[in-house]
Amino acid sequence: MPEVLVTEPARKIRSHIAPVRSHDPGHAMITSTRIARRVRELGRQISNVYAEIDTPLVMIVILKGATVFAADLLRSLSIPAELEFVRAASYGSGVNPGALRLAHMVDGPLVGRHVLVVEDIVDSGHTVNAINRRLRSMKPASLRLAALLDRPARRAVKVNIDFVGFAIPDRFVIGYGLDYAGLYRELPGIYSLG
Repeated sequence: MPEVLVTEPARKIRSHIAPVRSHDPGHAMITSTRIARRVRELGRQISNVYAEIDTPLVMIVILKGATVFAADLLRSLSIPAELEFVRAASYGSGVNPGALRLAHMVDGPLVGRHVLVVEDIVDSGHTVNAINRRLRSMKPASLRLAALLDRPARRAVKVNIDFVGFAIPDRFVIGYGLDYAGLYRELPGIYSLG
């Protein structure tokens, strides 16, 4: 079960200030310690699910936001895994959704392979649905989804998330790979902008 964050008040950072090492972003909505613990748990769950497969798991990481999560998740696995990357964007330079763009898809064959899509946050579901449609056409043996964050309040299409880190309220979040206008990915925890 994902950890569910519901009633904590929003903790804000000043989004108009460029990040610098001495800048204090405030209190984390989800601390780096909680994230690390949850990612290790997800790694164990995923390793158990795929323990009997004959070929390495193919982790398909959705760029750019999921890279930090994927790196930690990969290190938490006890099974062999390969990395592939998909570049997709559904946000412009701010908090308002933009048009979905799929700029890069997987290079290698996926026929008969077990595939785990790794996403930072599932909002509307449009991004992962578009990617999953393309991946299914490549005939994998199985296709599952791991997401660090699930924000169900924004869901526009049905999405099955097999491995969820945290369910969060309807807030725009940054840190641990998630950005605002390309900034704040380096923050060790998850912070609310609003």
